[in-house]
Amino acid sequence: MSTPSCLGPRPARSRPAWRPPAGAWDTHFHVLGPQQRFAYAPTRKYTPPDAPLEEALRLHDSLGIARGLVVHANTYGFDNRVDLDAVARSGGRYLAVVRLDGSASEAGCKALHAAGARGVRFAFNPQHGGTLDLATFDHVLKCIEPLDWFVELHFEGSALPELKRWLESIPARLVIDHFGRIDPRLGLDQDAFRVLSDLAKRDNVWIKISGADRISHTGHPYSDVAPFARRLAEVAADRLLWGSDWPHTGVFDPSRMPDDGMLVEALAGLVPDEAVRNRILVDNVLQLVGLPTH
Repeated sequence: MSTPSCLGPRPARSRPAWRPPAGAWDTHFHVLGPQQRFAYAPTRKYTPPDAPLEEALRLHDSLGIARGLVVHANTYGFDNRVDLDAVARSGGRYLAVVRLDGSASEAGCKALHAAGARGVRFAFNPQHGGTLDLATFDHVLKCIEPLDWFVELHFEGSALPELKRWLESIPARLVIDHFGRIDPRLGLDQDAFRVLSDLAKRDNVWIKISGADRISHTGHPYSDVAPFARRLAEVAADRLLWGSDWPHTGVFDPSRMPDDGMLVEALAGLVPDEAVRNRILVDNVLQLVGLPTH
C-alpha cells in the first residue's frame, strides 16, 4: 500500500490585525526536509511536501515571531537530525523537542541537550502517531531526568479519562498538545475537558492552545473553541502555550488548510486579555525552557 501524500501549507498568508509582543514564541511547528538530505521514515502514515528551515524563518519573520520550538514530526520516526539542524542554523532562535525510543541513554540525551533539545515528545494519537509503549516512556523519563526536560504528549481527547491517573503520576513537567484534542461539540462539561481542566490546575501541567483549526467544527475564527481556551486561561494562565502547528501536516482537504496569519489573528479571540496573551507568547515559554523571564 502506498503512503498517501498530504497537503503543504498555504503559499500566501494574511496579515494579522495585531502584532505579537516582542520576544514572542511559536511553541509548535515542524521543519520538514529537504527530503534529499533528511529522508522520511518508511513507517510514516502520510508524506508531506518539504517545509524547510528557510520557510519557517520567513513565516516567523512575517508574523512577528521571534523564537520557536521545533517539534519533532512523526514522519521522521526517531531520526532527530532535521530538528537539530534547524536549531543549529536558526541563529539562536529555535530550540527542539525530540523523539526518543528504547535506545535512549543519559549520555545521548546530554548530547541532545547541548544541541538545543529541551523536551521529548510522545505522539500516540491514532491519526498522526500510534501507540504508547509505557516501558519505553519510563526508560526515556529516567534518561532525561537530570536535564529537567519537559515531556510533550499528543493523544486523542477521548482517551483523557482513561489516561488521567497515569498523567497525574508523571513527575516531570508535562505539555499537552492541541487542547488535548477535545471535541468542542461536546461542550465544557464533557468528561474529557473536565479531566483536562483538572490536569491544568496541576503545577507541572502545561497545555498548548494550538491546533484550534484541527478541533474546530465551525472554522475561523474558531468560536466553538474559544470557550475552552477561556476556561483554561481562568485556571492556568501561567501554563498555557501557543503554537502555529505549521506546516499543518496530515491535512488532505484544501478547505481545512489554515491561513497562518488568521491563526495569529484568532488568538486574540481565544484569549481576549492582552496581558494573558502576552504571557502565553513570552513568559510562559521562557519558564518552560528554563530561560530568564523579563
